[in-house]
Amino acid sequence: MHLSGPTQHHYIQLLQWIFQPLKFLEANFERYGDLYWVRLYQPFVFVNHPAAVQQLLTHDTQEFSAPGEQNQILAPLVGQHSLLLQSGAHHRRQRQLLMPSFHGEALKAYAHLIVRLTQADIETWPLQRPFAVRPAMQRISMGVILEAVFGLHAGERHQRLRHLLGQLLELVGTPLTASLLFFPALQRDIGVWSPGGQLRRLKTDIDQLLFAEISQRRSCPDPTRRDILSLLLEARDADGEGMGDQELRDELMTLLLAGHETTATAMTWALYWIHALPEIQGTLRQELDASEVGDDAIARSQLPFLNAVCKETLRIYPVAPLSFARQVERPTELMGYPLEPGTVVMADLYSLHHRPDLYPNPSQFRPQRFLERSFSPYEFMPFGGGSRRCVGAALAQLEMALVISTILTTCRLAPANRQPVRPQRRGVTIGPSPVKLLVTDH
Repeated sequence: MHLSGPTQHHYIQLLQWIFQPLKFLEANFERYGDLYWVRLYQPFVFVNHPAAVQQLLTHDTQEFSAPGEQNQILAPLVGQHSLLLQSGAHHRRQRQLLMPSFHGEALKAYAHLIVRLTQADIETWPLQRPFAVRPAMQRISMGVILEAVFGLHAGERHQRLRHLLGQLLELVGTPLTASLLFFPALQRDIGVWSPGGQLRRLKTDIDQLLFAEISQRRSCPDPTRRDILSLLLEARDADGEGMGDQELRDELMTLLLAGHETTATAMTWALYWIHALPEIQGTLRQELDASEVGDDAIARSQLPFLNAVCKETLRIYPVAPLSFARQVERPTELMGYPLEPGTVVMADLYSLHHRPDLYPNPSQFRPQRFLERSFSPYEFMPFGGGSRRCVGAALAQLEMALVISTILTTCRLAPANRQPVRPQRRGVTIGPSPVKLLVTDH
């Protein structure tokens, strides 16, 4: 058997992927099914069947590898030393150094931080006047990540980083400006108003702040600090080696951008669905009112319907519609199709999450589906899987649940959109068009 796929010129496919990514995936899934070729900035095989996804992710390093160089599109944002661009032993080393900062006791400390920052931001929301939800979620998620990563909660460096990182994300925040990532020629600095010029200057300004913070913390170590930068500065691999300044800078950029932007997107979607569907909001408020968890933020984050709402939000529009790439290392088969070494395969998470055989009426927002049955890690995977699963998944899930529940128990909101809310490209991710709500009561 030979794989089929869309036959348009690869530039046409790439433009469809940039400007109408979900329509591109939907049309190809409907026409070609579980497995098919696409030709974007390079050829890929897209797969969306759970059995094939399981084979792809559980045979890492055997039939399939997970090479960091396949994620080169992210290099202009995060740098060449980022965990996302590493492979093999170096990738495992970096991942092992980062993992403790996102589990166990660290999460308990972040829980109180999340609630405090959410409550403080709610105080700034206008009464009876529409406000844009995404900037509010970005302020909260940026505050969480800056305190969690740097231990920074005030001061000029904190405020400057907030401002510059926001500008960097906005620079690639629309389908048109996201082209900067897909067409390297656009990254050239040809003047102050060119996208490449703006990107270079923003990165230079951000780097000055990051390297200054790294230098200050190296020269004045404080063993009592438990933020992620402090832990990374202390961390040593099996050979007793720590991270260099450039490695630290690139990992910090990865955590700041990936840990901030994606979570803000998911929380914006969740608030949209909750307030667009009164029955969902009613059930969720009922659960929150009836719970007896008190001030135990971790226990609150684990309430069943709240978790189901978060999962359904991540199912219907996963922030990252594709997994990280895998590469065929030796002749193999996937779903009966032969694949040659060098073939690059990606799991199409959006189509996986919209398979009617897994999720009946997949376009309907219905959290109850996650209370009625369990889904395997190869049927529901908003954070990817295998060796490339998102290192901050536990923090993202905790933040999402606590921000939503804190908002619902602090104030009442009503939808205020005049235009329908639609998914659209935002850099390499998918987010909602502007969502507006208004506070009706505190």
